[in-house]
Amino acid sequence: MKDRVFLDTNILVYAYDRHDPRKQGVAQSLLIDVVENESAALSVQVLGEFFSVVTRQIKHPMTPDEAKEAIELFSNLLIQEIDLAMVERAIDTHKLYRISYWDALIVSAAERARCKRILSEDLNDGQFYHSIAISNPFK
Repeated sequence: MKDRVFLDTNILVYAYDRHDPRKQGVAQSLLIDVVENESAALSVQVLGEFFSVVTRQIKHPMTPDEAKEAIELFSNLLIQEIDLAMVERAIDTHKLYRISYWDALIVSAAERARCKRILSEDLNDGQFYHSIAISNPFK
């Protein structure tokens, strides 16, 4: 079994955003692999951010129903809920690494889901936050 990876919002968004075909192809291939192998996790935060971005911020927005259907495709992945302990851990991570609270909450969710890596374009490629490595699949 592959080590579980945590998917940041931008991975999901690029899979559905036609504006950058190269990144869309990378993201789609990655999603096909992790969905088929059930080797990824994401959080309710990521799903909420995905919905907000793809219905309002991309060049060709999805309808709410299309976005909901896309979210349902991720249902066989581990969906990490957010709780008070994770919020507190995110605050500590935010202070320690000087990253945004929302990025720190991603790190906290990845820790809780026992992921070894976070796939993200936004966090620093090669950086470790606690014991979790950041990998930018678009590099």
